[in-house]
Amino acid sequence: MDAENVERINQLLDQDVELREKIKDQVTEFDKKTRTMTGLLNRIHSTPPDALPALLDSVRPTLESCRDVTAAIAALVPPNQFWRWKEMWSNSLRSAVFTAALIHYLQTGGLLGLSETSEILGIQAEWQDRFTLAIEDYLHGLITLVNELSRLAVNSVTLGNFEQPIKISVFVKDIFAGFSMLNLKNDTLRRRYDSLKYDIKKIEEVVYDVSLRKLAPSSKVDVAGAV
Repeated sequence: MDAENVERINQLLDQDVELREKIKDQVTEFDKKTRTMTGLLNRIHSTPPDALPALLDSVRPTLESCRDVTAAIAALVPPNQFWRWKEMWSNSLRSAVFTAALIHYLQTGGLLGLSETSEILGIQAEWQDRFTLAIEDYLHGLITLVNELSRLAVNSVTLGNFEQPIKISVFVKDIFAGFSMLNLKNDTLRRRYDSLKYDIKKIEEVVYDVSLRKLAPSSKVDVAGAV
């Protein structure tokens, strides 16, 4: 290997290290935002229903500011190198998906779709070869959502909101049914999907207890149990 080649290789290695550090800086900022949002949303377990809209409003500015980070990362990643770098921000992105999906559920009772999530996070279609919301990251975010809702089902009863566990039960069972129709080949994703059975069981126990104590309208409990 001649000196010219060695110098060229060293230049490429230096450029690679420099790029990695720049991406890392943005990912660190992304992490800070997701930790802030997760910390704020943790209060849903001790917040009465009438105070919940104000709590969600306090999280929204941070969620919207994630668009600045996704744009910054997309600007750094060279064309056609998405898969080379994506593991650097996957955990942060999954946390952001979870946050967006949880806020959406608490506001509407519905599921936030893949394209809607990308839009909220400011992810542009033209970034597809540099930065995009991979389907496995979206699904990981939804699994975390179910994990959190199983906890909320228990704490809602403590707050006297006896209908919330029933609504959660219907919603979670619908998500589980959707997952069961997917051909999951990712081992980590498959294991996390299998763990949803425990969340469903936990929620069903809460719904059963609410039904047994007749704390919620029987028709709503019947609907949850029939899903």
